[in-house]
Amino acid sequence: AEGLALIKQKIPDLVLLDLMLPSMDGLEICRQLKANPLTQDIPIIMVTAKGEESDVVLGLGIGADDYIPKPFSPKELIARVKAVIRRGERTKQSSEKDVIEINYPELGCLKVDSSKHLVLLNKENIKLTASEFRLLSCLASQPGRVFSREQLLNHTLGDNVVVIDRNIDVHIRSIRKKLGDEKPFIETIRGIGYRFLDG
Repeated sequence: AEGLALIKQKIPDLVLLDLMLPSMDGLEICRQLKANPLTQDIPIIMVTAKGEESDVVLGLGIGADDYIPKPFSPKELIARVKAVIRRGERTKQSSEKDVIEINYPELGCLKVDSSKHLVLLNKENIKLTASEFRLLSCLASQPGRVFSREQLLNHTLGDNVVVIDRNIDVHIRSIRKKLGDEKPFIETIRGIGYRFLDG
């Protein structure tokens, strides 16, 4: 509770968040931070002994930028922190000029506006987490190009950081669900990665 109050008083560059806490679990703290306009853009790295895929899916799904299961080395933790902060800096530098709009004859119009952190599908607002938004922006910026999982990890989760591939798969599944599973905006290229449908 004290840490949550301090976060709101002095906005930090990043939050390291354990899931197993005494009075309130880390997932609830993450939800509160992401629901508050004042704190929703703070990067969050979850650090926890819970390493099952269901825990990873839940943590990333509510807005965590990265998820580090224990045990891990201090060097890996430092590398992840630096990567997440670098990613945020790159996003700020490019946000003012990044507006992607693609018209599909059968699927409609998709607009990704980085300056407003806004995704519109046929003028309907699609709510994505920060990591999902970066991933969608990366794919949609070059329709038809095949991105490997490693490339997507580097673009959205930081350069040269060891991150499990399923992080990307979890995000892709979530984005597909939010855009509508029946609409094949993101195509899986077996054995390689993903590409965004060319309009």
